[in-house]
Amino acid sequence: MLQVAVIGSGPAGVYAAAALTKGDARVDVLDRLPCPFGLVRYGVAPDHPKIKSISSTLKQMLEHPAVRFLGNVEVGTQITVEQLHRYYDAIIVTSGAAIDRHLGIPGEELPGVASASDFVAWYCGHPDTAIDRFTLDARSVAVVGAGNVAIDVTRILARSADDLRQTDVPARVLRVLDSSLVEDIYLLARRGPVQAKFTPKELRELGDLTNADVVVDPRELELDDAGQRRLATEPAMRRNLEVLRSWAERPLAGHPRRIHLRFRLRPVAVLGDGVTAGLRLERTKIDENGSVTGTGSTYDLPVQLVLRSVGYRGLAVPGLPFDQDAGVIPNAAGRVLRAGKPVVGEYVAGWIKRGPTGVIGTNKHDANETVAALFADAPLLQAAPVRAPDGILDFLAEQGIEVVNWQGWCAIERAEAELGRVQGRSQVKITEWAALLRAAADGVPTGSGM
Repeated sequence: MLQVAVIGSGPAGVYAAAALTKGDARVDVLDRLPCPFGLVRYGVAPDHPKIKSISSTLKQMLEHPAVRFLGNVEVGTQITVEQLHRYYDAIIVTSGAAIDRHLGIPGEELPGVASASDFVAWYCGHPDTAIDRFTLDARSVAVVGAGNVAIDVTRILARSADDLRQTDVPARVLRVLDSSLVEDIYLLARRGPVQAKFTPKELRELGDLTNADVVVDPRELELDDAGQRRLATEPAMRRNLEVLRSWAERPLAGHPRRIHLRFRLRPVAVLGDGVTAGLRLERTKIDENGSVTGTGSTYDLPVQLVLRSVGYRGLAVPGLPFDQDAGVIPNAAGRVLRAGKPVVGEYVAGWIKRGPTGVIGTNKHDANETVAALFADAPLLQAAPVRAPDGILDFLAEQGIEVVNWQGWCAIERAEAELGRVQGRSQVKITEWAALLRAAADGVPTGSGM
């Protein structure tokens, strides 16, 4: 029986584990966090319960008899890749794209500039993010980007606390949202309306908010030649444009907040003396090659908070090769490449394999491709000395590492349900590392998340 370690318990990792159980393999799923499911738990907006519900499917996969969950274990620091090879015939890295891309403009280091991923982690209760990370005392906010994450961030900024009170959002986040001073949210896209990457469903949700008007300038919806060509071939873009045009014609209802959807604008500088006070924007155009170029025409937008959402990239795993430019581990159909040659026993899946593209379901096909490569290598893997994966528990115990197993995660779930009961909700996330580990150890509810 092959002994395989999967690094990461997000969708890519869980789908890889599920595919492995269909063959002759025993699987340990290791995760840096005490909690499984990756971005399904810490990246999906709380007002998207249908998407979050996929965690039930992932949970069933992790409960397979041939799968073992080992949380609170960080590969690369607490245990190296070389050491993992002592216990497993093969490893599959599914660590995702952990860091955001920067704008690369003057003033980006000012207080009041943050990544959208930080904001998402804050309202999702990620233990790496301080619960008081954001105060929302800004009157105007700029969200830079034109993808679904930018839409999520914009929507949460526009919502009232009452809209989210029955979700698992930490109580401290609800209090901040309840006292938010935000009035205007500017969603800024470098390209035109038909080049934006948000999906029609996500876009339409902005128009359904009861707490915010959507403001669209019809002049920014005019299409150049590149836009016309794209509109003719992509139905989703046509639906987006129809929604935007309907908002441009709709009178404002006088809601307390306004969402301004702006196109063909790119930030060139963050303005302010010691704190963010504005964003300098340059009008853009798309050249005949489809590239964005500046027109030289700029103006200043007064904002006190800037959230960048311009993409993500993978983080190098110590002991494995890494392509700094692409932000992925170099691979061929999932096999890790060292010096351009595939390595038997080392594999990748998910965003760290292909970059931050696709939706949750994309990871299933991706993971299946990787696992197929691993099983194709099985004769070579089985020719190696027999591995003893239980030895990893002894090794981690010797290092003083408190491994959270599946029973520990179930205890965390019970503690969060009890915390929710106390607050009159179904569940409330525990947000602090120490509190998660205490809950995993004994299942006793804590005040964390308040």
